[in-house]
Amino acid sequence: MIRSAITFSALTILALPVNANQFVFTGTAKSNGGTLLYQEIHQVEGHCAEGIFEPQTHSVNYRKEPGEAPFATKQMSYEDSSLRPSVDFQQPDFNETLEITYPEPDRLAIEWQTPAGEVERYGVSFDDQLVVDAGFDHLVRANWGKVTRGESVEFRFLGPTRGEHYGFVLEPTSNNQLNSDVVLRIRPTSLVLRFLVDPIVLGYNKEGALTEYLGLTNIRENADANFTAHIRYEVEQYPDCELTP
Repeated sequence: MIRSAITFSALTILALPVNANQFVFTGTAKSNGGTLLYQEIHQVEGHCAEGIFEPQTHSVNYRKEPGEAPFATKQMSYEDSSLRPSVDFQQPDFNETLEITYPEPDRLAIEWQTPAGEVERYGVSFDDQLVVDAGFDHLVRANWGKVTRGESVEFRFLGPTRGEHYGFVLEPTSNNQLNSDVVLRIRPTSLVLRFLVDPIVLGYNKEGALTEYLGLTNIRENADANFTAHIRYEVEQYPDCELTP
Protein backbone atom coordinates (compact mmCIF):
# COMPACT_ATOMS: atom_id res chain seq x y z
CA MET A 1 0.00 0.00 0.00
CA ILE A 2 1.31 3.47 -0.85
CA ARG A 3 1.83 5.27 2.42
CA SER A 4 2.14 8.99 2.17
CA ALA A 5 3.79 9.83 5.41
CA ILE A 6 1.70 12.59 5.17
CA THR A 7 3.57 13.78 7.62
CA PHE A 8 6.92 26.57 12.32
CA SER A 9 9.56 28.14 13.73
CA ALA A 10 9.74 31.39 15.69
CA LEU A 11 11.76 32.95 12.89
CA THR A 12 9.00 32.12 10.43
CA ILE A 13 6.41 33.78 12.68
CA LEU A 14 8.49 36.94 12.89
CA ALA A 15 8.83 37.01 9.12
CA LEU A 16 5.06 36.96 8.48
CA PRO A 17 3.46 40.17 7.18
CA VAL A 18 1.48 42.46 9.45
CA ASN A 19 -1.87 41.23 8.06
CA ALA A 20 -1.06 37.59 8.88
CA ASN A 21 -3.86 35.70 10.58
CA GLN A 22 -4.54 32.20 11.79
CA PHE A 23 -6.68 29.21 10.90
CA VAL A 24 -6.73 26.87 13.91
CA PHE A 25 -8.46 23.50 14.11
CA THR A 26 -8.24 20.23 16.06
CA GLY A 27 -8.77 16.68 14.80
CA THR A 28 -9.73 13.68 16.93
CA ALA A 29 -8.75 10.35 15.37
CA LYS A 30 -10.68 7.22 16.31
CA SER A 31 -10.63 3.61 15.16
CA ASN A 32 -13.57 1.95 13.43
CA GLY A 33 -14.60 0.73 16.87
CA GLY A 34 -14.57 4.24 18.31
CA THR A 35 -11.34 3.95 20.32
CA LEU A 36 -9.41 7.20 20.66
CA LEU A 37 -6.12 6.88 18.75
CA TYR A 38 -4.68 10.39 18.93
CA GLN A 39 -5.43 14.08 18.54
CA GLU A 40 -4.09 16.56 15.95
CA ILE A 41 -3.62 20.25 16.76
CA HIS A 42 -3.35 22.34 13.57
CA GLN A 43 -2.23 25.95 13.32
CA VAL A 44 -2.05 27.57 9.89
CA GLU A 45 -0.51 31.03 9.54
CA GLY A 46 -1.24 33.01 6.41
CA HIS A 47 -2.63 36.19 4.94
CA CYS A 48 -5.62 37.41 2.96
CA ALA A 49 -5.16 38.00 -0.77
CA GLU A 50 -8.16 39.49 -2.60
CA GLY A 51 -10.43 38.21 0.16
CA ILE A 52 -9.13 34.61 0.11
CA PHE A 53 -6.94 33.03 2.79
CA GLU A 54 -3.50 31.95 1.56
CA PRO A 55 -1.44 29.69 3.85
CA GLN A 56 2.22 30.38 4.54
CA THR A 57 3.08 27.93 7.31
CA HIS A 58 1.28 25.01 8.93
CA SER A 59 2.24 23.22 12.14
CA VAL A 60 0.69 20.03 13.50
CA ASN A 61 1.20 18.54 16.96
CA TYR A 62 0.03 14.96 17.49
CA ARG A 63 -1.01 13.95 21.02
CA LYS A 64 -2.17 10.62 22.40
CA GLU A 65 -4.39 12.39 24.93
CA PRO A 66 -5.55 16.03 25.12
CA GLY A 67 -3.03 18.12 27.03
CA GLU A 68 -0.17 15.64 26.71
CA ALA A 69 3.19 16.46 25.13
CA PRO A 70 3.28 15.74 21.38
CA PHE A 71 4.47 12.28 20.32
CA ALA A 72 4.90 13.47 16.70
CA THR A 73 5.13 16.81 14.89
CA LYS A 74 4.88 18.15 11.36
CA GLN A 75 5.99 21.53 10.05
CA MET A 76 5.03 22.72 6.58
CA SER A 77 5.86 25.85 4.61
CA TYR A 78 3.99 27.01 1.51
CA GLU A 79 6.68 29.07 -0.18
CA ASP A 80 5.87 28.56 -3.88
CA SER A 81 2.51 26.78 -3.98
CA SER A 82 -0.35 25.97 -1.63
CA LEU A 83 -0.43 22.51 -3.26
CA ARG A 84 3.21 21.66 -2.55
CA PRO A 85 4.46 22.53 0.93
CA SER A 86 7.89 21.67 2.20
CA VAL A 87 7.52 19.09 4.96
CA ASP A 88 9.42 18.22 8.13
CA PHE A 89 7.74 15.26 9.87
CA GLN A 90 9.08 13.73 13.10
CA GLN A 91 7.78 10.56 14.79
CA PRO A 92 10.34 9.84 17.56
CA ASP A 93 8.57 6.76 18.96
CA PHE A 94 9.65 4.94 15.78
CA ASN A 95 12.81 6.99 15.11
CA GLU A 96 11.16 8.08 11.87
CA THR A 97 11.68 11.38 10.08
CA LEU A 98 10.57 12.62 6.68
CA GLU A 99 11.76 15.78 4.96
CA ILE A 100 10.53 17.14 1.62
CA THR A 101 12.29 20.15 0.11
CA TYR A 102 12.45 21.87 -3.29
CA PRO A 103 16.05 22.44 -4.40
CA GLU A 104 14.93 23.27 -7.96
CA PRO A 105 11.71 24.79 -9.36
CA ASP A 106 10.56 21.51 -10.95
CA ARG A 107 12.29 18.98 -8.72
CA LEU A 108 11.81 17.97 -5.10
CA ALA A 109 14.05 16.08 -2.70
CA ILE A 110 12.94 13.49 -0.14
CA GLU A 111 14.92 12.22 2.82
CA TRP A 112 13.20 9.50 4.83
CA GLN A 113 14.66 7.85 7.90
CA THR A 114 12.78 4.57 8.26
CA PRO A 115 11.85 2.89 11.56
CA ALA A 116 14.59 0.36 10.77
CA GLY A 117 17.15 3.19 10.91
CA GLU A 118 17.89 3.25 7.18
CA VAL A 119 17.91 6.52 5.24
CA GLU A 120 16.22 6.64 1.85
CA ARG A 121 16.81 9.61 -0.47
CA TYR A 122 14.90 10.44 -3.66
CA GLY A 123 14.87 13.18 -6.25
CA VAL A 124 11.52 13.57 -8.02
CA SER A 125 10.65 15.73 -11.03
CA PHE A 126 7.16 17.20 -11.15
CA ASP A 127 4.83 19.69 -12.83
CA ASP A 128 1.89 21.85 -11.70
CA GLN A 129 -0.36 18.76 -11.39
CA LEU A 130 1.52 17.53 -8.31
CA VAL A 131 -0.01 17.70 -4.83
CA VAL A 132 2.09 17.07 -1.71
CA ASP A 133 0.86 16.12 1.77
CA ALA A 134 -1.66 18.63 3.18
CA GLY A 135 -1.77 20.32 -0.22
CA PHE A 136 -4.82 18.11 -0.90
CA ASP A 137 -6.82 20.38 1.42
CA HIS A 138 -5.94 23.44 -0.63
CA LEU A 139 -6.61 21.52 -3.85
CA VAL A 140 -10.17 21.03 -2.64
CA ARG A 141 -10.61 24.72 -1.86
CA ALA A 142 -9.01 25.87 -5.12
CA ASN A 143 -11.56 23.71 -6.97
CA TRP A 144 -14.49 24.40 -4.64
CA GLY A 145 -16.80 25.52 -7.43
CA LYS A 146 -16.13 22.37 -9.46
CA VAL A 147 -16.50 19.80 -6.67
CA THR A 148 -19.66 21.43 -5.27
CA ARG A 149 -21.16 21.30 -8.78
CA GLY A 150 -20.45 17.57 -8.93
CA GLU A 151 -17.34 17.72 -11.12
CA SER A 152 -14.10 15.79 -10.61
CA VAL A 153 -10.47 16.95 -10.60
CA GLU A 154 -7.50 14.84 -11.66
CA PHE A 155 -4.06 15.40 -10.12
CA ARG A 156 -0.80 13.70 -9.18
CA PHE A 157 -0.14 12.84 -5.53
CA LEU A 158 3.28 12.27 -3.99
CA GLY A 159 4.01 8.96 -2.26
CA PRO A 160 7.15 10.17 -0.46
CA THR A 161 8.24 6.83 0.98
CA ARG A 162 8.17 5.42 -2.58
CA GLY A 163 9.91 8.39 -4.16
CA GLU A 164 7.20 8.63 -6.84
CA HIS A 165 3.91 10.37 -7.62
CA TYR A 166 0.73 8.73 -8.87
CA GLY A 167 -2.46 9.67 -10.67
CA PHE A 168 -5.48 10.38 -8.46
CA VAL A 169 -8.91 11.92 -8.88
CA LEU A 170 -10.85 14.11 -6.44
CA GLU A 171 -14.59 13.60 -6.86
CA PRO A 172 -17.92 14.01 -5.06
CA THR A 173 -19.25 10.92 -3.31
CA SER A 174 -21.57 9.80 -0.53
CA ASN A 175 -20.71 7.92 2.64
CA ASN A 176 -23.02 7.08 5.54
CA GLN A 177 -20.11 7.32 8.01
CA LEU A 178 -19.71 11.05 7.38
CA ASN A 179 -22.03 13.83 8.45
CA SER A 180 -20.68 16.80 6.46
CA ASP A 181 -22.10 19.38 4.07
CA VAL A 182 -19.80 18.30 1.24
CA VAL A 183 -18.42 14.74 0.94
CA LEU A 184 -15.56 13.95 -1.44
CA ARG A 185 -13.17 11.11 -2.07
CA ILE A 186 -9.65 10.78 -3.39
CA ARG A 187 -8.96 7.58 -5.32
CA PRO A 188 -6.25 6.31 -7.69
CA THR A 189 -6.91 6.55 -11.41
CA SER A 190 -4.88 3.39 -12.13
CA LEU A 191 -6.88 0.14 -12.08
CA VAL A 192 -3.91 -1.64 -10.49
CA LEU A 193 -3.56 0.90 -7.69
CA ARG A 194 -7.28 0.71 -6.95
CA PHE A 195 -6.69 -2.84 -5.71
CA LEU A 196 -3.81 -1.68 -3.50
CA VAL A 197 -4.90 1.71 -2.20
CA ASP A 198 -8.23 2.36 -0.52
CA PRO A 199 -9.91 5.71 -1.29
CA ILE A 200 -9.69 8.53 1.24
CA VAL A 201 -13.05 10.11 2.07
CA LEU A 202 -13.22 13.78 3.08
CA GLY A 203 -15.95 15.90 4.64
CA TYR A 204 -16.16 19.70 4.45
CA ASN A 205 -18.54 22.31 5.81
CA LYS A 206 -20.10 25.09 3.75
CA GLU A 207 -17.27 27.45 4.63
CA GLY A 208 -14.72 25.10 3.05
CA ALA A 209 -13.18 23.81 6.28
CA LEU A 210 -12.24 20.14 6.60
CA THR A 211 -14.62 18.45 9.04
CA GLU A 212 -13.90 14.73 8.57
CA TYR A 213 -11.23 12.40 7.18
CA LEU A 214 -11.70 8.68 6.71
CA GLY A 215 -8.76 6.56 5.60
CA LEU A 216 -5.09 5.78 6.01
CA THR A 217 -3.16 8.29 8.15
CA ASN A 218 0.51 9.25 8.42
CA ILE A 219 0.72 8.09 12.05
CA ARG A 220 2.19 4.67 12.74
CA GLU A 221 0.28 1.96 14.55
CA ASN A 222 3.45 -0.15 14.56
CA ALA A 223 6.72 -0.45 12.64
CA ASP A 224 4.96 -2.03 9.65
CA ALA A 225 1.64 -0.21 9.33
CA ASN A 226 -0.10 3.11 9.84
CA PHE A 227 -3.41 3.76 11.51
CA THR A 228 -6.58 3.84 9.46
CA ALA A 229 -8.86 6.28 11.25
CA HIS A 230 -11.96 8.42 11.19
CA ILE A 231 -10.80 11.91 12.11
CA ARG A 232 -13.34 14.57 13.06
CA TYR A 233 -12.21 18.20 13.00
CA GLU A 234 -13.42 21.21 14.95
CA VAL A 235 -12.46 24.74 13.95
CA GLU A 236 -11.29 26.91 16.83
CA GLN A 237 -10.43 29.99 14.80
CA TYR A 238 -11.22 30.98 11.23
CA PRO A 239 -9.04 33.45 9.33
CA ASP A 240 -10.30 36.98 8.70
CA CYS A 241 -11.18 36.17 5.09
CA GLU A 242 -12.85 33.38 3.12
CA LEU A 243 -11.34 29.91 2.75
CA THR A 244 -12.77 29.36 -0.73
CA PRO A 245 -13.04 31.56 -3.85
